[in-house]
Amino acid sequence: MTQRTSHAAAARLAVLLGGAGVLHFVTPQFFDMQVPRALPGKARTYTQVSGIAELAVAGAVAVPATRRLGGGLAAALFIAVFPANIDMARRFVSNPKTSPVVKAAVLARLPLQIPLVTEALKVRRLS
Repeated sequence: MTQRTSHAAAARLAVLLGGAGVLHFVTPQFFDMQVPRALPGKARTYTQVSGIAELAVAGAVAVPATRRLGGGLAAALFIAVFPANIDMARRFVSNPKTSPVVKAAVLARLPLQIPLVTEALKVRRLS
């Protein structure tokens, strides 16, 4: 991978994380419903903290001096939220009121964490 390609990968990752971080504050209800019910406290607190984390990691990935650290943090963040994605999929699939299309979408979303983690690790490795 060339230096130019690694910059492009970092830019894509920064935009993805930054956009997701902003959405945590623009449409918090969507993220609140993803917070596992077993966690203590209010879902909104987790939504806001994870939004701040995504914005911070996006910034770290965007800045060349902190890109290596940012790539590692991005991979860790993607891994950390995966249990919540599994929990949400479990809840949606087990709910008879959830449409088959939504059930398929939440299940299809799960394997997408793999390329996110590998892309973040690639940014870390090449920075």
